[in-house]
Amino acid sequence: MSSTGQGASSEAEAREKARVRAEAIAYREQNRKDRAKARTLTNMVWALLACFVVVAFLMIVTWRPKHEQVKAVEYTAQLEDAKKVAPWVRGPEPMPSGWTATSVEFRSPEQAPITWHLGVVTNEKKYVGLEQSNVTGGKFQSDKLGRTSDDGTSTVGGVTWQRKVLLDRKQENALVLVGSGATTIVTGNAGYPALEAFASALR
Repeated sequence: MSSTGQGASSEAEAREKARVRAEAIAYREQNRKDRAKARTLTNMVWALLACFVVVAFLMIVTWRPKHEQVKAVEYTAQLEDAKKVAPWVRGPEPMPSGWTATSVEFRSPEQAPITWHLGVVTNEKKYVGLEQSNVTGGKFQSDKLGRTSDDGTSTVGGVTWQRKVLLDRKQENALVLVGSGATTIVTGNAGYPALEAFASALR
């Protein structure tokens, strides 16, 4: 082979080696960049996760349940006024400890029939309502209680009250007393013991 041919072959081999070397360098550089990006993304994910953990911890530590505030009303003055017009009107004297009156209404004779209402929230956040009227027939009971079924009796202070289960309201009961020209109903979802305790406080 001539010297010219040998020179050309050597140059080709040199160029090929240079190309291979350049490709290897480029590959290593690209691989380094890819690993750097991967590390950066991983770090970012871990950083975000750490932030979420911190935020969740703070929320758990500082969270407090929101208790619905019970708005109390004054009822004693209206009770005394109602008794002057309708002596059969009754109210808790005293109110059971921890219980709060939340609604009160007296309908005078001009708004016949005469009715007296007192709504109360117990210390266990259950409802007890007092409904009274000079109507002694069944209409007043059905208006206030809806459909009911008899559930035995309760004796409160030597007086027998009829127990009722309210069929149109979930887990609500009532004590009903008819006599002396008036109907007295103690009703709510607090259970019979609480209804009896309230009935025993009526004066």
